[in-house]
Amino acid sequence: MDSLATRLAAAFAIGLLVGIERGWQFRDSQDHQRAAGFRTFALCGLLGGVAGAVTQVTAPIFLGIAFIAFAGVFAAFQWLEAREEADLSVTNAIAGLLTFILGAYAVLGDVQAAIACAVAMTVTLALREPMHHWVASLKWPEIRAALVLLAMTFLLLPVLPNRTIDPWGALNPSEIWLFAIMIAAISFIGYVSMRIWGSRRGVATAAIAGGLTSSTATTLTLARLGRSGEGSARLLSGGILLSGSVMLARVAVVTGLINQPLALRLVLPLSAAVIVMVAAAIILLSRHEDHDSPDLELGNPLELGTALKMAAAIAVIMVLSQIAKDELGNAGLLVTAAISGIADVDAITISMARMGVSGLDADTAVQAIALAAGVNTLAKSAMAAVVGDAKIGLYVTVASMLSLVAGGAMLFLI
Repeated sequence: MDSLATRLAAAFAIGLLVGIERGWQFRDSQDHQRAAGFRTFALCGLLGGVAGAVTQVTAPIFLGIAFIAFAGVFAAFQWLEAREEADLSVTNAIAGLLTFILGAYAVLGDVQAAIACAVAMTVTLALREPMHHWVASLKWPEIRAALVLLAMTFLLLPVLPNRTIDPWGALNPSEIWLFAIMIAAISFIGYVSMRIWGSRRGVATAAIAGGLTSSTATTLTLARLGRSGEGSARLLSGGILLSGSVMLARVAVVTGLINQPLALRLVLPLSAAVIVMVAAAIILLSRHEDHDSPDLELGNPLELGTALKMAAAIAVIMVLSQIAKDELGNAGLLVTAAISGIADVDAITISMARMGVSGLDADTAVQAIALAAGVNTLAKSAMAAVVGDAKIGLYVTVASMLSLVAGGAMLFLI
């Protein structure tokens, strides 16, 4: 995309993209009552591109003069519109100025970057209502927790030692904290999804979002609802299975973020288990007509205390895994994986993926992660049976066993 004509076309396309969104937002306005609409934004992008092209054959100051002139004219019309309609929003003015700048950058700089910024701007503009709704739904403790964790990440992480500090060569403070942040971020996606959709879109959506946050907590919550008679066994069992399938997919994602070759080894076994589990969940949910949503109350994973607990769990599992390997060999690693999998699968997944990078045999790492995931799945089946009623325990246990058989078969084949 080096020719001038192509770059000017990209600048025009940027304006068209933003103009379509702005025109749709103001579609109910009468003609000539808006300062800037579809055509105006398209021309803003092209004008920026032309200004950039002229700058190439004149002097850099030309672009600055052109931008100041454009900004003055555009702002004047926006001011007249705001005064007429008593509209104090500055969004349209900022969008117009940014469209001009991106049009110029498409000619003078990186076309792909300019287009990417235009897409990001358009998406932000289009999501006005959902974003306002989401911000309004936030609570101060959630905002405070996110700010504290961001401060800890960008202020503390750079000064943490990026080397092992223990006799076994397992504890790297910088890595451990980074892994804890990664898990918290994945969990927070589920937490936010559940806050937005979980209470309105039924058990399936709530369970999937809950699986990203904590499949164990989701299992316990749904099982308790079954015990108290707030949902049918099939409905709640389907939700538990969907949550468990998300946990298995999450294992693959976490492994891939640390050790891509190891993740590829896990794709087939985990996919087979997920397919069986999701199929069982669909069958159970399709045979139930009442899709009342459960009230899933899970803690904010960005709470500092939660992140510190995750970091501590990762550190403990890393040390135990290294000691087990040194003292008992691969068998010790598998025992550690099985024990840790009862309560949590993230810590052992991170430990095995990291040890795989450091030279641990790939077969052993795959077996350890698969074993932890399998034990965790069985542990949640037991929780469903004990905390919930007999039907929930039966449905979840049978489906979980079938999924583990499918995953184990694929693991054996690879």
